[in-house]
Amino acid sequence: MEASTTEPSSDVPRLPRWRRLPIAALLAALASGCFDMRPAAPPLESRLGRSEVRVFSAPYPLVPGVTVRGAAIPERLDRLGYTRVRRRPTAPGEFFWGEKVVWIYRHGHRWDGRDWPARLIGLELDGWRGEVRAVVAGDRGNPARPRDGAWLEPEVLAESLDGRRAPRQPVRLADLPARVWRPVLAAEDHRFFSHRGVDVRSLGRALLANLRVGGVAQGGSTLTQQLVKNRDLTPRRTVTRKASEALRALDVDSAHSKEEILEVYLNHVYLGQVDGLAVHGFGAAAEAFFGKPAAALEVQEAALLAGLIRSPNRLSPLRHPDVAKARRDQVLARMGQLGWLPPDRLAAARARPLGLRHRAPRPPMAGSFIAWSAAVARRAAPDRIARGRGVVLETTLDPVLQAAAESAVVAATARLRREHRELRGAPLGVALVALDPADGGVVAYVGSPPGSLPGGFDRARQGKRQPGSLLKPLVLLEAFEGCAGEPLYPASRVADEPVQVQLPSGAVWEPVDADRRFLGVVTLREALRESRNVPFVRVARRCGFAATADRLRAAGLVLPSPPPPSFVLGAVEATPLAVARAYTVFATPGEAVRPRPVTRVERPGGGRLDRTYPSRSRVVSEASAYLAVDLLRDAANLGTARAAAIPGLVVAAKTGTTSEQRDAWLAGHAGGLVTVVWVGRDDGRPLGLTGSQAAAPLWREFMRRGVALRPPHRIERPPTVVDRFIDADTGLLVRGFNPRAMREVFRDDVLPPRDRFWRIDADVPVVR
Repeated sequence: MEASTTEPSSDVPRLPRWRRLPIAALLAALASGCFDMRPAAPPLESRLGRSEVRVFSAPYPLVPGVTVRGAAIPERLDRLGYTRVRRRPTAPGEFFWGEKVVWIYRHGHRWDGRDWPARLIGLELDGWRGEVRAVVAGDRGNPARPRDGAWLEPEVLAESLDGRRAPRQPVRLADLPARVWRPVLAAEDHRFFSHRGVDVRSLGRALLANLRVGGVAQGGSTLTQQLVKNRDLTPRRTVTRKASEALRALDVDSAHSKEEILEVYLNHVYLGQVDGLAVHGFGAAAEAFFGKPAAALEVQEAALLAGLIRSPNRLSPLRHPDVAKARRDQVLARMGQLGWLPPDRLAAARARPLGLRHRAPRPPMAGSFIAWSAAVARRAAPDRIARGRGVVLETTLDPVLQAAAESAVVAATARLRREHRELRGAPLGVALVALDPADGGVVAYVGSPPGSLPGGFDRARQGKRQPGSLLKPLVLLEAFEGCAGEPLYPASRVADEPVQVQLPSGAVWEPVDADRRFLGVVTLREALRESRNVPFVRVARRCGFAATADRLRAAGLVLPSPPPPSFVLGAVEATPLAVARAYTVFATPGEAVRPRPVTRVERPGGGRLDRTYPSRSRVVSEASAYLAVDLLRDAANLGTARAAAIPGLVVAAKTGTTSEQRDAWLAGHAGGLVTVVWVGRDDGRPLGLTGSQAAAPLWREFMRRGVALRPPHRIERPPTVVDRFIDADTGLLVRGFNPRAMREVFRDDVLPPRDRFWRIDADVPVVR
């Protein structure tokens, strides 16, 4: 009959936090059992050790205007370990989902330098659509503003900076049968429920052994001491470190229950390397070695894991099965000696084979993003990280959006290989960057194949490729804002005729369009919609190649000086991340927002090491940017980017295809996301597909899911942008009843001439 988790821990005296007494005095006090105090302390799990690393996602804001399912709130709660209840929640970690209201009892957590308490939050719903109408504080019934904590707590993305630590799968001691945790006590600390954090008997034996050899030969460490050592201390075996370990163990034992300490230990203990990833905790180990949850482990399986604690890699059952089985049987035998396993069950357990069902642990998501964040941390605290001390990174990533991005990339890559035989064995590369234009937060990021470890080539941040026609909307910024003091507008007429440009070398450049045709005279709207090359070269020449290049630099692109005229058509190199930054100009509108992956770096115990604030710079006026946005919407609805159109969403996007169809791009925004997708071959050979064929389907699939996952965002038309009617043939202003009248948008201070019916006989100039 198995013992329950309820041990006589309530009868064990507790020690106060004596930090400055000599160790001998502490041990004497411990032996006397004279203390019975337990200071209030936060949960042990929430207290990060000094050597621990945590990389957190961003908190998810709970705001009106989203739908519960569209924002994936149930999925977010599941990822955070919440339990659904049938009543209004009464404890942190519970939620209730009704027809008219969703109640969430959010966990307490630390973020932005503050400890946020657990809090009950209510989402009042439109019952028919499931849309959040209001967010209220459950304890007051008042509207809950974001600064009051109306968000879901961050999710742990990684527990190491190199990404080589498998994600833990937390377990609750109350959910584990005694057969799972008793082998750990048998193997490591059978008096765990009797001592007070330091076992005097074991420590005495270790001291005698150490005196004989004149060094540290035995540790005599309890589970509490092991936990303290792994979370707080260096692995060096010195007397000073052992004394510090004992002091801290006494401190932990005095402030926390035995059950809490054991649960945290089971979730943190190191159990070896599996497929290149460090496995910590019984939850992750049970899945990695036996392909089952920890609660389903049989006693001999739990004994195998418990036996690994002494030397996880030397005793690995995957590499040394005979040694691992011998150690397992030792643990089982010890359980028999302690009376925790009857003889018949002991014999049956020892007779069982290892029964391994190896399942490779999944690496942390967003490997390239973790590597970027780690680079930020190393710049902020190089000495600390070099010494192996812990650090906490608060990032901007949305884990649900990241999962959607990785899923879309995997599906798109498979589709391209399936539909295009020449790509089946090719080194196909994909990059996706999604930014929140409000603050530059990187909310989704795929720079390397999903599932890969950090440290590989990051195509989003390091891959410089020619962006092609993606730069044409940025050329419009100078055309609408400056252009040598004579700004243009969407209805400006441009000659689509052969043109020659004299290069500094003396050579002559003659750009042509992809279809090798010339259309005569087109408007800027038509030129962008159909991605005509020659009209944009003429516009940049009129506005000045240098001035146009400076405008692109202001948006965040790096261009040579002086730039070749072909930069107008994207014949320069840029990373997907740089293009995403430039495209925030259209979503703000008018400002470029610097991408930021990390908002705060701090020590595990608190204390800021670095902080990154949103950084914005004005590139053009809101009105000029809005004119470009209107043309991008037209391109997405009717032009070369129509493959990116999404029913029900206002999409502003542009494709990019470089010469010989070497690179395929799509960049644009919808809702609260600015997203850039690049597809190409890593060996530099032509992809053989256009942006519409290769990049647009991936962009559309991601954005169709992603826009709903983010808080709503609208681009308001500036008051200085007006509608006017123009003659479709001449481009002159006409009255609305004119049979050739068509509506167009303008800055109110830059309008075309009126036609002769308004008694002004004028011609609209053509950019040549």
